[in-house]
Amino acid sequence: MNRNKKNPDRAPHRRRAKATDRTKNTSGFRITGSWDQRPNRPAVKPTQDRKAARRIAREMADQGAYVIVEEHHGYGHWSTWFEVNGPAQQAERRLAEVEAQRRAEEQRRAAEQAAERRRAAAEQSERDLDALARMMVRPPVAREQCGRREARHVTGAQR
Repeated sequence: MNRNKKNPDRAPHRRRAKATDRTKNTSGFRITGSWDQRPNRPAVKPTQDRKAARRIAREMADQGAYVIVEEHHGYGHWSTWFEVNGPAQQAERRLAEVEAQRRAEEQRRAAEQAAERRRAAAEQSERDLDALARMMVRPPVAREQCGRREARHVTGAQR
């Protein structure tokens, strides 16, 4: 703000040179995105904000552009900050989606097989319990230790 009432729009007089750099627009970024469909006409978006530069680069890459983000160093000097290969990212994303679908299908199939095995085991267990219940209802058969059905002789106490 200028305290001069006669010329308020004029910059104030600088009495002493400061040690800081007064170069204008040192925090500038230039985002250049080019698509395979139109390689001769790249989209160039300048911005002052670092986060906006990242966001714009991400959006262009999501649309399939090869993106170069440049940082301004003053006096028309630009250097590459980072690059994003949009088509490669899209291909990677597609492969990851296909892999996730394949994995989900395998898990679903494995779950179905496990359920089928559990169902078969439950049916077998039910059959075994039914057979055991039928056997327990029948009266016992007189057997010897060797497995013969009837004893060779009867002792005197059992007559």
